[in-house]
Amino acid sequence: MIQIDELQARISAAIERIGAGMDQLAEQAAAVPGPADPDVLRALEDERIANAQLEERLRALKAKHVQESAALHEITRLDSAKDAELQLLRSEVGKQAEVMARLDQELQHLRAANDQLRKINAALREANAEGVGEPHLINTAMLAELEGLRAARNADAAETGAILGKLEPLLAAAAKHLPDVPDAENEEMS
Repeated sequence: MIQIDELQARISAAIERIGAGMDQLAEQAAAVPGPADPDVLRALEDERIANAQLEERLRALKAKHVQESAALHEITRLDSAKDAELQLLRSEVGKQAEVMARLDQELQHLRAANDQLRKINAALREANAEGVGEPHLINTAMLAELEGLRAARNADAAETGAILGKLEPLLAAAAKHLPDVPDAENEEMS
C-alpha cells in the first residue's frame, strides 16, 4: 500500500508540473505579439485534455485504493473476530474434556465400588448359607455399600457438572438474544 501511495504522489506531482508547464506555455503564447501558431495551440489543448484525463484516472485510482483498503481492513477485522471465537470454542472444548474426564473417573470408581459390594455380598450369602454369621463380613459389606453410595453420589455430581457445562454456554448465548426481563424476585421487592 505504501508503494501505491508513493506512486499516486509521484503521478500527482507530475500532473501538477505538466499543468504548470502548460500554463507557462499559454502565458508565453499570449505574450508573443501576433497570431499564435495553430499547431502550438492545438498541441497545448491536447496537453490540457491529456492532463485532465490523467487527473481523472488518478482520482479513480485513489478511490479504488480507498475501497481496497477498507475491504482489507474489514477482512482483517473479521479474521480477528473469527480467531477470538475459535479461541473461545477451544477453551470450551478444553473445559468439557476436563468435565468428561472427571465424570469418567467417577464412573470407574463407582464400578469398582459396586464390584467390591457384589463380592462382599456373595461372601456374606455364603456365610449365612453355612449358618456362620460373621460380624466382620457384615461390617465390610456395610462399608462397601457406603463406598458405593459415595461413588454413586460423586458420579451423579460429575454428570450434573457435565450437563451444566453444556448448558451454560447455550444459556449465555440465548440470554444475549432475549430482551431484558425483570426477575420475579425483583418485582416482588419493588
